[in-house]
Parts: sequence; structure tokens; C-alpha cells
Amino acid sequence: MLSRRTFIQGMAATAVASAAQVKGAQSSRPIRLGGPAFAKSDDPADIAQAHLDLGYRAAYAPSVKLEETDKIKAIVKEFADRDIVIAEVGAWVNLLASDPATRKKNLDFVTENLALAEALGARCCVDIAGSYHPTVWYGPHPDNFSRRFFDETVENCRKIIDAVKPTRTKFSIEMMGWCMPSTPDQYLELIRAVDREAFGVHVDVCNMINSPERIYNNATLIRECFEKLGKWAVSCHAKDVAWVPDMQVNFKEVIPGTGELDYGAYLSELAKLPNDVPLMMEHLAKPEEYKQAADYIRGVAGENGIAISS
Repeated sequence: MLSRRTFIQGMAATAVASAAQVKGAQSSRPIRLGGPAFAKSDDPADIAQAHLDLGYRAAYAPSVKLEETDKIKAIVKEFADRDIVIAEVGAWVNLLASDPATRKKNLDFVTENLALAEALGARCCVDIAGSYHPTVWYGPHPDNFSRRFFDETVENCRKIIDAVKPTRTKFSIEMMGWCMPSTPDQYLELIRAVDREAFGVHVDVCNMINSPERIYNNATLIRECFEKLGKWAVSCHAKDVAWVPDMQVNFKEVIPGTGELDYGAYLSELAKLPNDVPLMMEHLAKPEEYKQAADYIRGVAGENGIAISS
């Protein structure tokens, strides 16, 4: 017969094993990690292979113009052959520029980039909503939280999507700390107002961290974000935020693992998503920093029983 101690030890071991199984079961599909590959060639095969050599299964769209149809086909083939998804086409311009001619030019530019994302089969074309700042296209402005800002953003999103009518990609607006959407609820309101199937969510948690409360409670913010917006998510950014001691609140983007972002919570929530949503590192200065970031993210994933594609 089993002793009481042996029985208790056996039950404890079973509980630990069951917990590990549940934890590991959260990720039915490995997370695709990606970033710039710093390829020294313009050949689509070389670019795709450079991503694979770094263990990336997601990529930013290579430089290509919409009219370069043969190159687009080659990019699609070479990346697909290596099971690397194109996460996003970035179209970083001010859709709310005060000058009408500039605003129209920017709207046309983003529309063309959404068409490019559709041709490439990218997960999304992404821009920020814009800003009313007179000189800095992404700058802070008191009217960036006005009803006018929201309504004009809805109109812009609809115009861009309706002009392209994409079926393989989404148009998305990146979260920002000093313009809408800066909270999960604001993004949810934007989704409902745009009311287009081809409108998706681009997750950038660091961009929402704009107060001491949010930096200290960022795991709660992460969970709220994915709980409310996860089913629309198409691509995510991987960054980190540090609080630099100063006389005023001073947050700074830093290499993942050197700031305050709870990557355990971030990766765990990302792993729960039903869709295959890539995680893209950005804004780092050199390949060594991207390697440091990738090593950290993979390490946290391993600690939490989450697989990263390689």
C-alpha cells in the first residue's frame, strides 16, 4: 500500500504535469517572430533566405513598387517556399495633414500601399491615424482626441478600404499614445465605426504606455488589449519601454528585455489567438540589437511553454 507521503507526492507531481500541459497547450501554433533581415541583395530569393537564416518566419514587405508585377510574384513565391509570411506593408504618412493637397497625396499613397499589400498577400497595410500637429506628422496635438479626429479617421479608413476592396489583406491603424486609438476601447469603437471586413487591428502595446499607471500595470493592459481586440489582430510589434529618471515623465523605447514590458503576458496572450499573428521587432539600430531582442523573446517564450517558429 502507498504511504500517505508517497500518495501526496504523487498527486503533487500529477498536478504539476497537468499544469505544464495546460500551459503548453495555450499555443497550438508557434508564434512567427520577424524583423529586418539586413539583406545585402535585392533578389527576392536572397532576401527571403536572409530572413530564414535568422530564424524568422515573418518579414516586413521588401521594397517593391505596385507596378513591378514580376518582382511581386517572385517575392510571393520565395517567401512562401520558405514558409515566411509578409506581416505588413508600412505606409507611414499623415492622413490628417492640415494642407488639403498633402492630405490627398498621403491618402493616395496609403491606398496604393494597401493595393501592394493585397498583391503581396501581406497580413496588413498599416499607418497611424495621423495628427493635427502643424510640422511633425506623428506629433502630439490637443485635437488628436477630438470627435473631428475620430470622424475623419473613420472616413479615411473607409475611403482606403473601399478603393482597394482587399480580400487577402487588411488595412489597420497602429495604436499611439497621443492620438486615437490609444486604448483598447477606443480601438474597439473605431472598428465598429469603420464597419469594414477588411479593417484589422495592429497591436503595439508599447505605444499605449503613456502614463505611470500603464507602465507599472502593463500586463493588465496587455490582457485587456487581446481580450477585446484579439479576434481582429493581424500583426504585432515587439518593442520595450523604459522609464528614464527625470523631472517629468520620460519614457524611452529600448531593446526588448531591457525595459518594463511584461513579455510573459504579451507572448502568452499572443499564443492564445486563433489566428496566425506575427510578432515584428522594430526600431532597433543594428543587427546585434535585433539578435539580442530575438534571443530574449525566445527565452521568455521557452520559459512559458510557448513555441517560436524557426
